[in-house]
Amino acid sequence: MQRADPSLTDVVRSGRIRVGLFLPQYAKNPVSGDLQGIGTGFIAIEIAHSLAARLGITARFTEYPSPKAAIAGLKGDTCDVVFLGLEPSRAAEVDFSPPIFQFEYTYLVPAGSAIGSIGDADRPGVRIAIVSSHASALALRRLVTKAELVGSELPDDAFALLAAGTVDAFALPREQLLDYSAKLPGFHVLADSYGINRVAMAVAKGRAAWLALVAEFSAETKASGLIQEVIARGDLRGFAVAAA
Repeated sequence: MQRADPSLTDVVRSGRIRVGLFLPQYAKNPVSGDLQGIGTGFIAIEIAHSLAARLGITARFTEYPSPKAAIAGLKGDTCDVVFLGLEPSRAAEVDFSPPIFQFEYTYLVPAGSAIGSIGDADRPGVRIAIVSSHASALALRRLVTKAELVGSELPDDAFALLAAGTVDAFALPREQLLDYSAKLPGFHVLADSYGINRVAMAVAKGRAAWLALVAEFSAETKASGLIQEVIARGDLRGFAVAAA
């Protein structure tokens, strides 16, 4: 790690690395107010602390409601790094390290649903709830040709549509859908998937040395076994170290 690089001076001098988290990557304890990482957020917090320790500084976490808001935070310099799914549309706005970890996208459906596999959902008359700015929605828009995609800004809002019977399925990463499925008897997550989210560290455009640093660090976390250790420690279902 090269902490003397001029483009990292401001970060090191400030004594902190600012990491953006967006829903549903985190939750807050209603009593203590403590921040809890969920899924990708759990890994992001662990890795951010490790990177900060390498630089001799601390990690500070900034909460955003959505990926779109987190990207705006990078561009507006209210955070230094965000853990985001690799998507072509996002690469036009921010720069990415190589992928670090990955997980599947799939559907949550109610009891008795005629949707038994991914292919069953793309039919006329089927309505699928998505979280509009999430990578799971960006990927699905490239695949669905017949079903109607119904967008919400927050995961809980999309789930509410499914719970109310307004839509026929809810698209999101598998681990998050497994948590949602426990809230309603009979609701279940499909066994197959419609894609894989490969998550990387994203930084603002124009920060070449900062990008080089997180790229180097992301490769180290995979090679050292740290990512696999964090996945196991968090008991993260469906998560794996990203393929090269």
